[in-house]
Amino acid sequence: MPSPDAAPFRAGYIAIVGRPNVGKSTLLNHLIGEKISITSRKAQTTRHRIVGIRTDEGAQYIFVDTPGFQLHHRNVLNRVMNQSVTQALADVDVVLFVVEACRFDDKDAQVAKLLPQDRPLILVMNKIDQVEDKRRLLPFIQQLSARFSFSAIVPVSAEKEQQLPELLEEIRQKLPEGAPLFEEDAITDRSARFLAAEIVREKVFRLLGEEVPYGIAVEIEQFTVEGKMHRIQAAIIADKPGQKAIIIGQRGEKIKRIGSDARKEMERLFDGKVYLELWVKVRSGWADSARAVKSLGYE
Repeated sequence: MPSPDAAPFRAGYIAIVGRPNVGKSTLLNHLIGEKISITSRKAQTTRHRIVGIRTDEGAQYIFVDTPGFQLHHRNVLNRVMNQSVTQALADVDVVLFVVEACRFDDKDAQVAKLLPQDRPLILVMNKIDQVEDKRRLLPFIQQLSARFSFSAIVPVSAEKEQQLPELLEEIRQKLPEGAPLFEEDAITDRSARFLAAEIVREKVFRLLGEEVPYGIAVEIEQFTVEGKMHRIQAAIIADKPGQKAIIIGQRGEKIKRIGSDARKEMERLFDGKVYLELWVKVRSGWADSARAVKSLGYE
C-alpha cells in the first residue's frame, strides 16, 4: 500500500518539438533508457511520431517524438510530417520545446509559432556540453524568457545525460494525476516490425551520409518470429535509379555493411538472433505520391 502522504501518481503525454537536428530523438532515447527513435547527423531523420514510454514510482511519461517541422512544403511526405507535428501538439498534456543552447534562429521561431498557449510549455536547452563559455547561457535564457512564456527552462545535454533527472521532475509536476495508461514495462507503442524498418533506415543514413539524399525509405516485406529468432526481409526504397548503385556499393560492400550493422542492433533490441535480408528497389517520386507515402506507413 502506498503511504497516504505519498505524492499522487501522474501520467500523460509529452510532445517533443523543435526544428530539425536539435537532438529530439537523442533526448527521447536517453529519457526512456532505450533506443527507439533513430538518430543521425543528417537533418530530418525522424519522419514518424514515435511514442516512448518511461514508468517510475511517481509517474508514467509518454513521450511523443515528432519530426522536425518542415518549413518548405516540397512534397507530400513533408506535408504529412508537418501534420504529425500539429496533431501531436493538439493531443498532449505538456510540450517540450527543444532548442540548441545559445542558438535561436528563424527556424526555431517558426516552430515557436505553432506552440499551444493552453498547456505547460517547457524550454529544453540542449547541447549545453558544447558551449565552452557557460557564462553565455544566462543571457540566452533571459533573451528567450522575454520573448516567450515558459512554465520552466531546463538546460540539458541529452547525449551526456546531464540535467535529465531535473527535466523529468519538471515534467512530472505538470502531468495530470491519474493511473498509468500503458503496462509498466512498455517502452513504446510501436511494433517490432516498425522498429526494424527504422533501424535499417538509420544505418543507410549513417553509412552513406550525403551520398544518398533524403528520398530513402524502408519497407518490411516479411517479418516472422520463430521462438527467439526473427526472420526479416526488407527493401530499401530509392527515389532515383542512380541511388541504387550507391546503396549497394562496389561488390555489394555497402549493403552488406548496412545489413550487418542493422542486424546487430536488432539482436540487441529483440534479445535474440536475427536473420536479415536486404535489397534495393527504385520507386521514382514516391515522396510526392500520397498513395506511396501512405503505403510506406506515413500517415
